[in-house]
Amino acid sequence: MTHPSETNPADTSSSNSNPSTAPRRGLFSARRFALMASVVAGLGAAAYGLAPSAPPSFVSAAHAQVNKDVRQVERPIGFADIVERVKPSVISVRVKIEEKQSANEDDLPFPPGSPMERFFRRFGGPDGFPGGRGPRGRGHLTTGQGSGFFISADGYAVTNNHVVDGAEQVEVTTDDGKTYKAKVIGSDKRTDLALIKVEGGSDFPFAKLSDSEPRIGDWVLAVGNPFGLGGTVTSGIISARGRDIGNGPYDDFIQIDAAVNKGNSGGPAFNTAGEVIGVNTAIYSPSGGSVGIAFSIPSATVKNVVAQLKDKGSVSRGWIGVQIQPVTPEIADSLGLKKPEGALVAEPQANGPAAKAGIESGDVINKVNDQPVKDARELARTIGGLAPGASIKLGVLHKGAEKTVTLTLGELPNNVSPKSFNPESRSERPGQGADVPNLGLTVAPARSVAGAGREGVVITSVDPGGASAERGLKEGDVILEVAGKSVATAGDIRSALTTARDENKNSVLIRIRSGDASRFVALPVGKG
Repeated sequence: MTHPSETNPADTSSSNSNPSTAPRRGLFSARRFALMASVVAGLGAAAYGLAPSAPPSFVSAAHAQVNKDVRQVERPIGFADIVERVKPSVISVRVKIEEKQSANEDDLPFPPGSPMERFFRRFGGPDGFPGGRGPRGRGHLTTGQGSGFFISADGYAVTNNHVVDGAEQVEVTTDDGKTYKAKVIGSDKRTDLALIKVEGGSDFPFAKLSDSEPRIGDWVLAVGNPFGLGGTVTSGIISARGRDIGNGPYDDFIQIDAAVNKGNSGGPAFNTAGEVIGVNTAIYSPSGGSVGIAFSIPSATVKNVVAQLKDKGSVSRGWIGVQIQPVTPEIADSLGLKKPEGALVAEPQANGPAAKAGIESGDVINKVNDQPVKDARELARTIGGLAPGASIKLGVLHKGAEKTVTLTLGELPNNVSPKSFNPESRSERPGQGADVPNLGLTVAPARSVAGAGREGVVITSVDPGGASAERGLKEGDVILEVAGKSVATAGDIRSALTTARDENKNSVLIRIRSGDASRFVALPVGKG
């Protein structure tokens, strides 16, 4: 590199015209030569380390070796071959829906308060339908879009329930740009899956649902119709499995970091074998765009649901008739369990299969057909995956003793709407009641408070800084049991706490009722 202020060594006239500068140039040239030699020698040493037989010329050896190394390096592996094979099976889904609400989206196909419902209300429908902004009149047709993929050559295709829910018309566009009419064969809100049938062809390219379990860290390709840009491919890895996003008891999502945006809903996530490992259905996004957190319905769930939708247009699930909740470390400690595993029965439904088999509140279901149950969600998924009418065996921990019960599964009701318990609706407000200082609350016999029932004690006030408030207890909740024993007065509760302390327990399990729903809460015993 030559700087403007440097003298050109090749300019002999300048050298001859000023002899006094010759020693300085000589010294400069010597230093420059030494610096160049050291750099070249360094490259030569590096080259020698890679190829002992390098020629003696340092410059040519370095140049030759670099070229040789570049030729030897394997080119990065891309996904072009996989995409070329699977992309034709992916379709863009376009629907027309009669908008029933003029300004509010009160009939979104998700549980109120769930992450997906909150997402739709905040950002509008993720695929351009229910939840869009702006005034709409009753009976107005709004257009939405999503993604899907063929699962058979005769035109059966999978998409999300929320893509086609309430659709008056369904059209699909294939990868080659052709448009076809389609009809909805059946859908399932609980898993957000739908099966559609595309008319007008019998040789559609289709994808295979994977039989293998995906692993965290495996490559994944998402193909779909984001923002109406059909045929878009993104890549990433499987970030996690078994995700619960609060959408329902059957949540078992695969989390991927491939870019998924509005319009990708219903599209497939492929593995490197070109098989569908999941159906993209939701994203986590503070901004409404992809931030690398997307959720896919596992192929095992898709197979089960699609088979039933194709056969009868709906999904039937097994049902044992219990309210269940997770076994937390505190609950496990209060029950004397070594590990917080299984599903705690908060309350069996009257005349349900579980109640008829003798299962009671406080029991822990830890096995189904001799297979261990990890937690409450796994129990719900396992039972829901079995056919109504099937006979099963449940392993149950009942008052510290293991037992096995056999029962016949019922069918899960389509609509379960527990009534909420509102203390403000009572004709008479609770009195001050008696204090239970260790728990940070005040209670009164339920029979003395109108609307609270005849069993247990009703909570009349809760210390905002106490242990009960921290665990979600509130005024109006009714305490039915403490440490497995029924209670009718504040004295019964204090007696149960004393017994627990004498037995050196750190926490005590109480069963409470809020409206028609029951649950267990583990509260610290405290010091008397």
